[in-house]
Amino acid sequence: MKSINKIWFSVFLAAISFFSYSQTSAATEGSVDLDAVMRTMLVLTIIVILAVLWLAIVYSEKNDNEGDDFLRPIRLVTNYLTRLQPMEKEKDLLFHHDFDGIRELDNRIPPWFNFLFYGTIIWAVIYLFVFHVFDDGQIQSKEYLAEVKQAGLEREILIKTGAFINEESVTLLKDAATLSEGKDIFAKNCVTCHTADGGGLVGPNLTDEYWINGGGIKNVFKTIKNGVPAKGMISWQTQLDSKKMQAVASYVLSLQGTKPANPKAPEGTKWGEPKADSTAAAVKS
Repeated sequence: MKSINKIWFSVFLAAISFFSYSQTSAATEGSVDLDAVMRTMLVLTIIVILAVLWLAIVYSEKNDNEGDDFLRPIRLVTNYLTRLQPMEKEKDLLFHHDFDGIRELDNRIPPWFNFLFYGTIIWAVIYLFVFHVFDDGQIQSKEYLAEVKQAGLEREILIKTGAFINEESVTLLKDAATLSEGKDIFAKNCVTCHTADGGGLVGPNLTDEYWINGGGIKNVFKTIKNGVPAKGMISWQTQLDSKKMQAVASYVLSLQGTKPANPKAPEGTKWGEPKADSTAAAVKS
């Protein structure tokens, strides 16, 4: 009768396992389905419960109420690692001397401690050869140099993307590639207010020497970056990276002195590049 119960129990467990596999397969073929995941978790929980019941049936047939058969492998491993002597042999392990009535047992060193001790020695030898003989390990100095090299590569990438360009460090570029890029950006975003030739419409004339917010590459870059909300000009730093803002600012300054078809009247104040400090120049020289 017990064998028949085992057979039916095994069939039921196999059916549950097949159902679980079919659910997980269906979930992986399509998108992630929360309901399918919950069903799978429920099925796995049922399988664990059934496995525990299976163990209960097996050990109940052996009349192993104390769990000796189940715990035997664990006890064997524990005894091997500790080599503890039974309580009956404690008298044979006592030293003949005592300290204030306290006597000491002569237990052997447990194997687990020896494994750990000799393991550390082996590990130390391996470490010595890897890091100091063959020089293959990543010691602190090597890790530092690797991190410095990686930081240098990341810095080069950031420089290429213009991450370090701001209104204080920006420089005027006059090469054809940059001016061409700036012209394309200007034509796409700026002609509505400034016209295609920079003569000005809603926005000011960009071809004369008068500037409302200051001329020069730094001021023009700052105006493009932060915008002029009072005049209706938006900030472009969320739509253009620093490299592109530098390109369009350089193109805007290249329009200086050109003759637009319908130039707008000058606005602002006449701009002139500030002269270099002669004292600082003398000290530098």
